[in-house]
Amino acid sequence: MLTALSIRDIVLVDVLDLEVEGGLTVLTGETGAGKSIILDALGLALGARGDAGLVRAGAKQGSATAVFSAPDDEALLQSLADKGIEVAAGEDLILRRVVSADGRSRAFVNDQPAGVTALREIGASLVEVHGQHETVGLLDWRTHRGLLDAYGGLSPQLQAVAKASSTLKAAEARLAELKAQAADAASRSEEIALNLAELDALDPREDEETELAGERAILGAAEKALSDLADARTQLGGDKLSQKLGAALRAVEHARQRAGQAGAEGDHPVIVSLGAAVEAIDRTMVEAAEAIAAVDAAADAFDFEPGRLDKAEERLFALRAAARKLHTTVDGLPRLRIRLREQLRLIEDGAEALSAAGREAAAAVEAYDLAATFLTSAREAAAERLTAAVMGELGPLKLERARFRVALEPIDGRRGPEGVETVRFQIATNAGRDFGPLDAVASGGELARFALAMKAALASREDTRQPVMIFDEVDQGVGGAVAEAVGSRLQRLSSGAQVLVVTHSPQVAARGHAHWKVMKSDKAGLTTTTVVALDEARRREEIARMLSGAEITDEARAAAARLIG
Repeated sequence: MLTALSIRDIVLVDVLDLEVEGGLTVLTGETGAGKSIILDALGLALGARGDAGLVRAGAKQGSATAVFSAPDDEALLQSLADKGIEVAAGEDLILRRVVSADGRSRAFVNDQPAGVTALREIGASLVEVHGQHETVGLLDWRTHRGLLDAYGGLSPQLQAVAKASSTLKAAEARLAELKAQAADAASRSEEIALNLAELDALDPREDEETELAGERAILGAAEKALSDLADARTQLGGDKLSQKLGAALRAVEHARQRAGQAGAEGDHPVIVSLGAAVEAIDRTMVEAAEAIAAVDAAADAFDFEPGRLDKAEERLFALRAAARKLHTTVDGLPRLRIRLREQLRLIEDGAEALSAAGREAAAAVEAYDLAATFLTSAREAAAERLTAAVMGELGPLKLERARFRVALEPIDGRRGPEGVETVRFQIATNAGRDFGPLDAVASGGELARFALAMKAALASREDTRQPVMIFDEVDQGVGGAVAEAVGSRLQRLSSGAQVLVVTHSPQVAARGHAHWKVMKSDKAGLTTTTVVALDEARRREEIARMLSGAEITDEARAAAARLIG
């Protein structure tokens, strides 16, 4: 609901702050007083085109601000979020537009900068304008399906179709995916089989590259160690060292025998020295044998299979060659093997999988078509009721020659979440004329009255959501009973919505819940437009003026009182 409108330096308005009530608010005033300025300013705040001509003479800029009560429309809140506009729960929605004297304009939503296009989209979801020069809302055929569904109370059928559409979409996506996978796998089946056979023969294991690289390093080090041990044994001399030590021992023994023959005995120094030499050589022979045995034992500790290093290197090179060929890593070979096996299985089992997916898709199509048939039937019934309701409104509004219908046009080959047809409201303005879009109505006044008839018919359902509606001189060119009918329908429409109407008709003005009078005055040589909210007494006087003209008579005042009731 629109709760306030603030205008600064727009055309003839310098400062104007209006509080807007619910129900029907009427704007009256003499011709040229500036009633259209109020609507232009509101349109500016809602994203209408702005130019330098709107800025009051002498001002640097003009602005218009429209305040709406906290929105509870989920679609609107989502639209705001999609545009990056944050609105806290329970927070009013404030649309503001500033136009500079050079024609540049800026837009804000709750003081957050916004594009004019975004402002216009938000405004269109909040306010409908029906008037002499434009009708916004009903002329857009894309809104007609939603209006008809709301009028018919078709939410259950819509939900069923939306659910069936979602199921169908998922089933068709699964079928398409399986077909694509099967086609791709079939085209590559020979290559897949060859690659899988190679991997099966190779039989790669997880982390095998790391293990082989470690083993290769150890085996390479072992070969060098064995070579070093062989050199050590050679240097120790082996049997030659034993032979030399044995010869040395025998030589020393011979020397000791000769010393004895020469008379040296017992603890003679020569005998003692030669005995020590014999013991030392004997110890050396034992330790040399132990050293050779230790070297041999160390060599035996490197107990590796002959050619094992070559085998490890060959295995590692084979794994890496396979990984390069198959465009993966050595660690990825086991996973690729599993994937290739699955692809071959898909080829083998694909026919059954595709058949099952096809059956699911066919069942989803059947379920969708059934739900869509129920929705179409419900729409046709709602269209008949709406047609009768609108036709019943046209005669009293002096549109008795016009005919209205709701056209349901099938959409070939489409099963969408909103059904299988478009909905268009169409009108034929005179007998013999073909039906056409709503803007085929001849004049702006007739178009505004037709919009009123449509809105009055749509509002006959309590759960039909209505935005703020503005009717600009919907009563132009009519009077008497027709003006009374216009006023009656506006009043009825405002019982469930907020309606603002610019009118010259006392019959319409008398129906208002609130009454604004637009006046023009001269101050300090400048013409200024102001708006005054009328109390009951001043309201009766204004309606009497509308009835009698410049001179207000007692009869006009009495007639005004009767109109107000």
